[in-house]
Amino acid sequence: MKVLKTVRVAAALCVFVLGLSSFASAEIVYMTSGGTLSVKGHSTEGETVTLTLRSGGQVTCDKTLIEKIVPDEVPHPDPIAPSALQLQLPSQAAQAAATERTAELRDTAYASLISAAAEAHGVDPLLVQALIQVESNYQPRARSSKGAMGLMQLMPSVAREYKVRNAYDPASNIDAGVRKLKSLIENMEGNLSMALAAYNAGEGAVAKFKGVPPYRETQKYVSRILALVGR
Repeated sequence: MKVLKTVRVAAALCVFVLGLSSFASAEIVYMTSGGTLSVKGHSTEGETVTLTLRSGGQVTCDKTLIEKIVPDEVPHPDPIAPSALQLQLPSQAAQAAATERTAELRDTAYASLISAAAEAHGVDPLLVQALIQVESNYQPRARSSKGAMGLMQLMPSVAREYKVRNAYDPASNIDAGVRKLKSLIENMEGNLSMALAAYNAGEGAVAKFKGVPPYRETQKYVSRILALVGR
């Protein structure tokens, strides 16, 4: 009888553990911008905070962009493996945003990564998506003749600046690309045309011509992205 009781207790414990294994703990990140993110966890190093996304990947942002981080009391399913990313449907936030964009801005399997990075760094997610569509057409392995890599076509110098180990990893690429875009927007005092021109042709060219350079490629690039987001 004692052996049977032990077996029953062990079996019950196994069922309990298996039931819990399909759920993961999470945290809610309150951004100073007023938005919130549900993440798997976070770590802090100096003045930066790295958020681990429940859908896979990480986003790094400055401490000043975060108001507080609290435990999420609602259980969440375990995140889907990164290898299954291409099969994921856009998040609810991305689907809602789809109604606000132009018809030419296509759906993407990277919507959740774009939304998370954009929210963390205070950039319009539709602007980021439009830039990716023009830069790489959503091809994570894209590489230009000048050496630009991945979805947001990071130049090697940008990858080094943001300590990107694998520029072809979608999460790392998008995070670094959004951080670079944010810095350009700030440097150009919110002028999106000049910020996009700097992303394409470099800040030096924008400074030299005191605006969007008279390069056909750059002018077409800026116009295309702004048209995609309806600006």
